[in-house]
Amino acid sequence: MTADRIKAVLFDMDGVLIDAKDWHYEALNRALELFGFAIERQAHLSTFDGLPTRRKLQMLSATQGLPVGLHGLINELKQAYTIELSYSKCRPILELQMALSRLKREGYRLAVCSNSIRQTVETMMQLAALDGYLDLALSNQDVAHAKPDPEIYLMAMQRLGLTPAECLIVEDNEHGIQAARASGGQVMVVGSVADVSYDRIKAEISRAEGGAA
Repeated sequence: MTADRIKAVLFDMDGVLIDAKDWHYEALNRALELFGFAIERQAHLSTFDGLPTRRKLQMLSATQGLPVGLHGLINELKQAYTIELSYSKCRPILELQMALSRLKREGYRLAVCSNSIRQTVETMMQLAALDGYLDLALSNQDVAHAKPDPEIYLMAMQRLGLTPAECLIVEDNEHGIQAARASGGQVMVVGSVADVSYDRIKAEISRAEGGAA
């Protein structure tokens, strides 16, 4: 039995295609501080990284007593601050553009699957000049259950008409990695945006395609 050929690459966004982890952290803390709350950086990295804002707020209500009635306002402020930071910091990265362009030219289907809201995904992909390479872009608003649930990756596979074995998923944080593995897809773990290159992705595709006897 031979391995399935990889036909699509599904990318997480923050920390994979966009170096935006700190932007989300800064934006949420800016909103929280208006009401006397904050997330420490170590807690952000170890516990909160990669989760949707609404889930982070639920956790803060449970651990710090953040009033539930403030969730809606804080979420709105956080999203506005994130867009503001995106316009000031998000720029095209040539190596990523080249990677997606070459993969697209070689016939791979490309998608982004993010725990961010749709507006943030669309804005960041446009500012990074990556939107033109994508066959599909999914946000946490497209699914009932965000990562670490695998729903977003399973939905992407279904919409692309592919099996999990035909998809390589590029992820960087524990919640996303958990979702990717639970989906049944092939998983490439990166440490940062700097680790995402055409050569590394192709090497991982070769490994995945040769992994089954």
